[in-house]
Formats: sequence, C-alpha cells, structure tokens
Amino acid sequence: MVELANLLADRHAALSISVLIITTTSSTAAVPHPAAPRITLLHLTDENPPPAAAAGSVFAKIEARKPQIREAVSAAIGRSPDGARLAGLVLDMFCTSMADVAGEFGVPYYIFFTSAASDLGFISHIQQLHDESGFDVAEFEGNELAVPSWARPIPRWAFPPNIVNKEWLQLLYRIARVFRRARGILVNTVRELESCAVDSLSFTKVHPVGPILNLKAAGGGGVPEEEAIEWLDRQPESSVVFLCFGSMGAFREEQVLEIANGLEASGLRFLWVLRRPGPEGTRAGPTDYQDVREVLPKGFVDRTAGVGRVMGWAPQTIILAHKAVGGFVSHCGWNSTLESLWFGVPMATWPMYAEQKLNAFLLVHELEIATEIKIDYRNGEIVTAEEVERGVRRLMERDCSREERLKKFSDCIKKALMDGGSSSASIAEFIEGCKSSGGM
Repeated sequence: MVELANLLADRHAALSISVLIITTTSSTAAVPHPAAPRITLLHLTDENPPPAAAAGSVFAKIEARKPQIREAVSAAIGRSPDGARLAGLVLDMFCTSMADVAGEFGVPYYIFFTSAASDLGFISHIQQLHDESGFDVAEFEGNELAVPSWARPIPRWAFPPNIVNKEWLQLLYRIARVFRRARGILVNTVRELESCAVDSLSFTKVHPVGPILNLKAAGGGGVPEEEAIEWLDRQPESSVVFLCFGSMGAFREEQVLEIANGLEASGLRFLWVLRRPGPEGTRAGPTDYQDVREVLPKGFVDRTAGVGRVMGWAPQTIILAHKAVGGFVSHCGWNSTLESLWFGVPMATWPMYAEQKLNAFLLVHELEIATEIKIDYRNGEIVTAEEVERGVRRLMERDCSREERLKKFSDCIKKALMDGGSSSASIAEFIEGCKSSGGM
C-alpha cells in the first residue's frame, strides 16, 4: 500500500495521501518509508483487539476499527491545505467494510487488489454464479470450471483450498459484492501479462498498476545472509536452484527429509531457505532453526557442502537478482511470482495455500513460463524425494521456447511503469478519474 502511495504521489504533484496502517500488539512486519513528504503514515493501534471466530477474525478486527478510521479520515481532511478535497478511499481487500466510511464522507472508494487479475476474475465469477443461480462452488463436483477471465477452464484441484469452508466462502462472496460497487480496482499486475483477465473484468473499472515491488528492500545484514551471498558469488552463472516458500511457508520434518534427499540426488547446486513451522494448532508463523542440522538427514550438510547451502530467512529479491541463480522453486505467492518475472528467473511451482494453485495454473498452463514440483499439492501431502529430484532437474534444463516467453513477459513488466508504459498510463487514468469525480 505504501509503494502504491509512492507511485501515485510521484505522478501527481498536488496529491496528498494518508496511509492508515492497522497494527496490533503482535504486528511484526516492517513498513517501507514513504518516498514523498506528501505521504503520511498513520498507525492505528489497539491493545485489546475484539475476539472473533477463526474464519472471520481479520474482518471482525477491521470492522471494530471503524470509529478510529472515521476519526483518522476527519483528521486528515483537517490537515489538508486550503482548497484540497478528499478524493476517495483506497481499501485493501480485507478492509472492504470501510466502504461504508467512504459513503459517510460522500466520496467513492477503490479497491487495491494485491493478487493476480485472474484471481480477481475467479472470485467475482463464483460470486456472480452464486447470487444469480445459487451455484455453490464448495459443492462443485465437476473436473473443471469455465471462468471468463481465464483462457482455459480451471481444474477443480486449482481452486483455493478454503473454498470448502462455508463460513469463509460467505465472507468471500461479501467481499466480491463490495468489489462490484467500487468506483475502480487497482490491481498489482500488468496488462500484457494478464490481458485476458483484465479485458474480461467489466463490472467496474480495472486499473493494472503493477508491478508494485519493493526491489530496493535491504537484507538483514546478518552473517548467514552475507555468507550466502558470498557463496553465490563463487557459483557459475545460472547454476543454482533457489528454494523459498514465502513468509508462511514451512514443512514438517518428514517433508524436509524428502526435499533434502531429492536435492542431494539431483547433484544440482542449491540455496534452500528452510524454516521451522509454528506449533501445530496455532497461527504462529515460521521461525528460523537454531541449527538446521537438527531437522536434516544425518551428514547432509557435510555431504552437500560443495554444492549447496541451507539457511533461515533470506532477502528474496537480492538472491533472485544474483546472476548465479538459474531457477526458483516457489510457493507461487503473487509477490514472489512478480519478483521472479522481473529478474527473469524460471520457476518451478509448489503452491501451498490461499490462491497459490490458481497462480501456479496460470504460470504453467496459461502463460507456459513455469514447470512444476507439485502443482496440485494438498496440505499435509508428502512430496517424495523422487518428485523433488525430477522437478528441479526439469527446472534447470534448457527450454528455449519457455525461456523466450519468460523473457518477453519480463521485458513487459519492466517497461510497464516507464513513461508510455501500460501501467503508467493506467495510473494516470486512475488519477484523472479521481479528478472527474469531483474529489480533486
């Protein structure tokens, strides 16, 4: 959201932006610094977040902040220069209940959708089918579903796993209805990457404004990170497989052993981000191991010392940018996907949760720029060492047609935010729309 604010402020000198950041006592994420003095970060804290059911906890906590949000918006208006007017509210997809606040102030609201446009198309389509014909995607027993934002029918295995949770599904429908009433949706994608999806989304104005990436993010500067970069510096160009599964990606010991055995059998160079999963039955995120040897096969670190490294948290963009990295085994989170595309690193898909199977299907079967480790992975399933070995070997094999497609999309997303690029034009169109609405 802060990076989006930076983009907007950079393209309109008279635009002032307040970013309302909801934090709790357990919040740990670092917030980027705004690039312009006209961007104000307002941290809204709450020492006593309201209790809520598991499926609705995030939404309940956001809903409870409405009085704070109203007060913060009023204060932002009060600080504005003479003659300035409130143009609208841009809402994160989890903050759709704040659409009511926009109505109270008499301004339009917009959605900032941080996943793929094709994912947005899937959500909006199943909501439309549900509302118009009673279609229940949780009870769908067909092999595949045709969706207008996708060139190919989506197989059942690619549906987000939470679809079977009726309570979660009702929340998704509610969110999608708010999307439809928005003045516009800003999507972190590039038109050339997802033209089918962008062109199909006609229920409101869609603005592809990506790729919004924090490519200047610094690493932690710790010894393991420095040693990993120094190790990469000594490897041949495009020779290393990088395995990283996102901020919430971690495996139990049985799966760790299979990955280790598969990597060792492949004989390939590798850099593996290995993290300890949170305690079972909790929502605690992964943490770093004190010593990765405790979970790896006996002697693995010593046997692979010449070709591989295992580490905890890693600065993903710094590693993807390194010339030694030739392949990326990814969970297919959208940020990671865009980063890999930006640096032109081939991907092997291993989706784990949320919309990641949809992203993997897009990459492998629609764009045809990725291979797979286990594209239809189910939570708790064990991917064998043989599957890992086969997948990483396939990833590192030369495929000229796949490489050409990857380079084409990589070039497209790099040009998108340049002057004359498609996303730059889309941002300008969004700002002009705000002006014409009477808010600027």
